[in-house]
Amino acid sequence: MVKKGIILLLCALISLFVSAKSPVGGGSPVGDASAAGDPSASPPQGDSDSDDLEKAPDFTLPDKDGGEFTLSSTRGQYVVLDFWGTWCAVCIKSIPKMKEYYAKCLGKVMFIGVSCGDSPERWKQVCDILKLPWKNVQVGRDNSVSRLYHVSGFPTKVMIDPEGNVVKKFVGEDPRFYAVLDKLLK
Repeated sequence: MVKKGIILLLCALISLFVSAKSPVGGGSPVGDASAAGDPSASPPQGDSDSDDLEKAPDFTLPDKDGGEFTLSSTRGQYVVLDFWGTWCAVCIKSIPKMKEYYAKCLGKVMFIGVSCGDSPERWKQVCDILKLPWKNVQVGRDNSVSRLYHVSGFPTKVMIDPEGNVVKKFVGEDPRFYAVLDKLLK
């Protein structure tokens, strides 16, 4: 109980620190057209209200351990892509619940943290401080992977089925995301 309290306190402190470093006006460092409200931007695909299945765009990104991660290597299992940033207070606040569900889903769902808008040093440091147990990768400066998934807010969680289809997309800390995972675990 004390350990959980310390972790929550640490998360709150990190959240306060990084929120001071977030973009002015709470904007997104992704910088894609959909985040900026550009009406010509493509609509989000696989959002939480859509039943249409679309192929998840493949990508290869550097992982925290110095290797590379390719999304298509996960075919045959459920995957959650968690687009987040160390500067995002809501993202940091959601980590204890994500850890809880990671433990519940171990062996059934693969979690992938996709860091956006962070320097490699800051991203790795926060991953270590928070002891994130899932695979962690980082988008490049061009944010092309964020644009492929139409990320318009943080955190954004994208659920992918074993065939590589986007099943659902959740923007923000949406309780429906955890409800879908609970249903999947039954």
